[in-house]
Amino acid sequence: MIELLHTFYNAFKNQDANTMVACYHKDIVFEDPAFGILKGDRAKNMWRMLIDSQKDKDFTINYSNIHLTNTIGNANWEAFYTFSKTGRPVHNEIIAKFEFKDGKIIKHTDSFDLHAWSKQAFGFKGWLLGNTSYFKKKLNQQTNMLLTKYEQKLINKKAT
Repeated sequence: MIELLHTFYNAFKNQDANTMVACYHKDIVFEDPAFGILKGDRAKNMWRMLIDSQKDKDFTINYSNIHLTNTIGNANWEAFYTFSKTGRPVHNEIIAKFEFKDGKIIKHTDSFDLHAWSKQAFGFKGWLLGNTSYFKKKLNQQTNMLLTKYEQKLINKKAT
């Protein structure tokens, strides 16, 4: 499984969403503070959307500290990018936890300090509101709305 996580994160570094999602089990459950809980194709499409949105931009990631048992793993990773809505630089530090089934990732949970992220992404507004349940709820609504629109574009693309 250690090779699987290296494959996942190297694909992420290379902005290769198809290789990333190939590491996921068909019944994947993903969770993080920005999107909440995503399952199956929706979790896979989240990575496709994020990678597509960062093509030809100043997006980089690093990963380290991969540790595994037979069915559980974890890793640290960090992302560096410019938040598109505000043009502000972000350095997000994430702790990832994984569960495995049938040689694939079945559960992936990313944890990070949402308040620290919101201060970087939104400045004063993020400092003021980023630690509230209201902010997290609005962020989840907005990210999921963007994901729904992205998935609709994928459907429309397949139809043509």
